[in-house]
This record gives sequence, C-alpha cells and structure tokens, in this order.
Amino acid sequence: MCSTKCPASFHVLRAMGALSLVAASLLLFACASPPDTDERSPTQEQVEEQIESLDAMRSGLAQQVDDPESVDQSTFAEVCQPVGRRAQQMAQANGWVVQQLADRNRNPNNTLDDEARAVHERFAENPDLKRVWHEDTMLNGTSGQRFFQRITVEETCLACHGAEANRPGFVKEGYPDDRAYGFEPGDLRGLYAVFVPDSLMAHASLP
Repeated sequence: MCSTKCPASFHVLRAMGALSLVAASLLLFACASPPDTDERSPTQEQVEEQIESLDAMRSGLAQQVDDPESVDQSTFAEVCQPVGRRAQQMAQANGWVVQQLADRNRNPNNTLDDEARAVHERFAENPDLKRVWHEDTMLNGTSGQRFFQRITVEETCLACHGAEANRPGFVKEGYPDDRAYGFEPGDLRGLYAVFVPDSLMAHASLP
C-alpha cells in the first residue's frame, strides 16, 4: 500500500500499468476467438450462388404447370429434366459432384447416403435451416467439402408429388417403386448436394 507521501506521478504510472494489462488481456482474447462462422471462401460462395440459381430455375419452370390434370411425359421433359441437365453441366464445368437426393425419392438413384441423411434430418427438424456446409468430408475416397441446400415443395409441385392417386399416368407406370408423393406446399422435398474436392477449392470457376 502506498503511503500518502507518494508523488502523484507514481499513481499515474500505476494506473497506466493496469490499463496496459487490461489492453493486453483483451488482445489475447480477440486472438483466441474463433473466426467468423459466416465467412465463406470464394469457391463456397460460388457453389451457393450456382445452387441458388439452379433452385430458382426449378421454381420458375414449375410455375409453368398451370393445369395439373394436363401433366404428362412432355411436361416432365420441359420442367424437370432441364434442372437435372443443368446440374450435370455445372458438375462437369467445375469438377464438382452435384446431386439431388431425397428420402422419399422417385428414382432410387437419388437415395440419401449416410451423410446426406443426417443433413436431411437436420433440415426436417429445423424448417428455417436452408443450407449447410461440411468442410471436412470424404466422397468415394476423395477428401473435400460438401454443400447441402434444402428443396422445398411448392404448390405447382403437387401435380406430380401430391396425393398418390392423383399422380400422372406416366409416373405410375414408369416408377413402380415411387415414394415421392403425399407432399404439401412448404414440405421438405429433398436436398441438393455438391461435393468439391479439396484440390479444387481454390480453383473452381463459373461455367
């Protein structure tokens, strides 16, 4: 304890020392804090933009179905197939793996794998959750990052994905094991899954 005879300069120096310790502590805390989880690499931003564009394309084409009773094979060719083609073009142009997966699928080739199933469950439990990144994963023996985005059922989707009995004839005949029906607007239809190998994370480019 300083006596009352200590000079005023001593108290000033002591206060400055205490402030320095506080400043140092704050600096250490800032350095130890985790990085902003909202930060995205250029490639991650590119993937998100491309999938958002793909989903907008899906939604826009679906709006063309103005008469559910008239939906047939030609409607499928004009509305659904272009989305699949665009996804594969995106994959080939960038070296990604682009999939549309679902729990209640129409095509068994679109069955959820274990990682996608876990994400699907998260989407089902959290309706406000739209997208997820897995930054340390493997696909077919290759390390990389994987992006998932929900696919939401819209009113026009019910022409093919509504009541079981109301499905178009070509669906009933062409997909005997079909499970993609019984949906309501706003339901989780499935998800987009994009795998980017680590070797491409800094080099992918827009097609």
